[in-house]
Amino acid sequence: MDLFRADPVVQPLAARLRPACLDEYVGQGHLLARGKPLREALEQGALHSMIFWGPPGVGKTTLARLLAKVSDAHFETLSAVLAGVREIRQAVETARQQMVQYGRRTILFVDEVHRFNKSQQDAFLPYVEDGTLIFIGATTENPSFELNNALLSRVRVYVLKSLDEDALRQLAEHALGGERGLGQRRLSLPEESLKMLLAAADGDGRRLLNLLENAADLVEDGEVIGVELLGNLLGDSRRHFDKGGEAFYDQISALHKSVRGSNPDAALYWFARMLDGGCDPLYLARRVVRMASEDVGNADPRALPLCLAAWDVQERLGSPEGELALAQAIVYLACAPKSNAVYSAFKAAMADAAQQGSLEVPLHLRNAPTRLMKELGYGEEYRYAHDEPEAYAAGEDYFPEGLESRRYYQPVPRGLELKIREKLAHLAALDAASPRQRRKP
Repeated sequence: MDLFRADPVVQPLAARLRPACLDEYVGQGHLLARGKPLREALEQGALHSMIFWGPPGVGKTTLARLLAKVSDAHFETLSAVLAGVREIRQAVETARQQMVQYGRRTILFVDEVHRFNKSQQDAFLPYVEDGTLIFIGATTENPSFELNNALLSRVRVYVLKSLDEDALRQLAEHALGGERGLGQRRLSLPEESLKMLLAAADGDGRRLLNLLENAADLVEDGEVIGVELLGNLLGDSRRHFDKGGEAFYDQISALHKSVRGSNPDAALYWFARMLDGGCDPLYLARRVVRMASEDVGNADPRALPLCLAAWDVQERLGSPEGELALAQAIVYLACAPKSNAVYSAFKAAMADAAQQGSLEVPLHLRNAPTRLMKELGYGEEYRYAHDEPEAYAAGEDYFPEGLESRRYYQPVPRGLELKIREKLAHLAALDAASPRQRRKP
């Protein structure tokens, strides 16, 4: 044995199976199938700067490499986690040399481009603009929030999707049977085991291949990768999402909109998805309370205390009792009559408060605890509503001088707000008929 001879580096399975041409690429048919936008651009030689936006493990880096190969372009790569402006300048210089010496265009691929700050993103602009390089950025975050408008205006954004079951199955079959994969080991993967891997991968091709490689390391050649082995390997394979990421906010949006749309089944599904993804139930409890006020409001005032009670159960008892209480509250909200009248009225009042400035409180509405205040007219002509017919001071005005009376709150003809609507209409009629109107509303 030669102690000084280095063993060859064995690449991970995912790297060994990296496709060599577009036809081997798995997934993203909405972009790469015949006649689709990115495929058309490649076939026409119209390569352009772009952003790949999608979850991890869907082939963003692989696709960028394939584009360079298909276009016969030099490929440079940077990681926004490690690189800075100096590395960007070096990549630009390499691109210039490639063009001068070989007449080749350069694709500069920047992984996790959202990690670059504004000045680093701006450093690309002149070289994208003058064609020195073709910029391809990859991000798991929404480019609208994470990238500068100047950079976004110079690229085309392509959305890459999580791999579906068919694509993941194709990857697994290729890994088990291909020469670059595990084909020589003649491993067997029963359908039940494959389904476990597909569920654990959750649309992430790289995760699927890593799990398959880890499982293969635990068995001998020619053996079966069984469900018991996978169960021990996977452990708790819940699908955790980044709590500051796009998927997290997409799912809470889907939950909220399902409640608003009066669909208890879809609301329960999204609630379960977020719990399955590791979301803190107390965060969900807080959002459920918000839904009670924003989308049900006074159409069913019982909704708010019910949601607060569910929150309290979650804090006191934890899981799973608290989650069941939250599920009860979510179903109640979805089935309740809907009204955003209070929400809309509150927003309108806040807008007036911000725009109208510090208007003084009318004298008749001011408190007068001292003799001086009374002498200055504080509280003068105030009408005590309980002394008036129907306990209502018809014609009284409670807005400050300089601000016309407003009707922020417009109850909807549903649930309890139907009764509130009728009462407010009656009071408005009393105002209109009152000879004691302080001013016209």
